[in-house]
Amino acid sequence: MAVVTFCGLGVMGGPMAGHLASAGHDVTVYNRTAAKAEAWVAAHGGRALATPRLAAEGADIVFLCVGNDDDVRSVALGADGALAAMKRGSVLVDHTTASADVARELASAGKAHGVGFVDAPVSGGQAGAQNGQLTVMCGGEQEDFDAVAPVIDAYARACTLLGPAGSGQLTKMVNQLAIAGIVQGLAEAMHFASRAGLDVDQVIDVIGKGAAQSWQLDNRGRTMWRGEFDFGFAVEWMRKDLRICLEEARHNGARLPLAALVDQLYAQVIARGGARWDTSSLVQLLDNP
Repeated sequence: MAVVTFCGLGVMGGPMAGHLASAGHDVTVYNRTAAKAEAWVAAHGGRALATPRLAAEGADIVFLCVGNDDDVRSVALGADGALAAMKRGSVLVDHTTASADVARELASAGKAHGVGFVDAPVSGGQAGAQNGQLTVMCGGEQEDFDAVAPVIDAYARACTLLGPAGSGQLTKMVNQLAIAGIVQGLAEAMHFASRAGLDVDQVIDVIGKGAAQSWQLDNRGRTMWRGEFDFGFAVEWMRKDLRICLEEARHNGARLPLAALVDQLYAQVIARGGARWDTSSLVQLLDNP
């Protein structure tokens, strides 16, 4: 069992840290909103401390799961950041969906402290976090990955090292690009089926047994055409992820016309008050132009 710290107890981080506690690890938590950390301790045990630096003291592994690049830097770096207190030979793991640049920055900062680093964004959403069935995409050194993978197994269905620091974030970008196109295609398909007067539930059953089958069809097809969006992965989070993808594409020369279009469609959803709607709400733009 490991001595671990978990920083960031949102809809993803809270359940993930809970799985670590359930697996028997010694868990200390930090959250910017202290009341949330205290509530987590009341539910799972362990302890909550007031700063990332205090929480990270003595930890074998420090996990981050926060909002964006700036949040990662604020929790990991600086006088009150986790790295300032981490012991030599420990490993910092960042589960935030962030840029590959900040992953490389943390890897370099960690090396200067004698601390390993693994960027490890996840896929599977809130349900995957709650059920301990996340897919974890990792970048870093083999030695550091080998040290943390058995601990990550507490909430992962798959955990894979894909290359040096930043590779996990780049792979998560691939994941989000694929999802963006699939969701827009599914939205158009459900809209078309409804306008054509078909029994949409029956259509979903039929095409779900053929080449159109996907996780999105299975899990979002029916709720999409019924106009149910008050759950799942929020539009504002997907826009953040797509901005990261589009920025990386400007550096590497990749052409992403569909991603750019879907990003603008999500901007329209947000303008309609849908920032917290599920990403399947793209269909709302078609059904209610």
